Amino acid sequence: MFDQFLIRKDSLENVFCGDKAVGFKFAVRNADYRGCFLSLHNGYYINCDGVEYPREKQKFEINGKAPRSFEELKTCCWEHWDYDDEGYVYVEKEGGLAPGEHVIGLQQSILAQYGYMPWDEEWVKNPPVPGSGAGAGKTETICEFRLVLQEGGKQ
Repeated sequence: MFDQFLIRKDSLENVFCGDKAVGFKFAVRNADYRGCFLSLHNGYYINCDGVEYPREKQKFEINGKAPRSFEELKTCCWEHWDYDDEGYVYVEKEGGLAPGEHVIGLQQSILAQYGYMPWDEEWVKNPPVPGSGAGAGKTETICEFRLVLQEGGKQ
């Protein structure tokens, strides 16, 4: 239910390195009312305008720290992402996005932080691929968002 509100509608921007667009970013919220420790945040299934962007092309910014890869977040076992805090997903895409509306398919992958399931130990060693449904937690489906690219985003 909350998964339809994961992306803030007015947050889609290009990301720049100097004057060159190197990707795009958007603001996200955590679908789990308990929040999560960052080491359990496994990335996103992201499809923008029909193009999939795997976890390796993504970075995540939260808690006032610079964007980090999901490999880096695996070691953040004491850093928490609270339920009501907004984070940013950065996606590498040479040239960024064109002005106008974009359709983003999104599924959040946050591994369970309570209980024990037979696959939990395997998922720590080999996290599931976001979008497969495994590890999707509170975001059971891939949600579709229609966002308009905003001005700004220089970095």
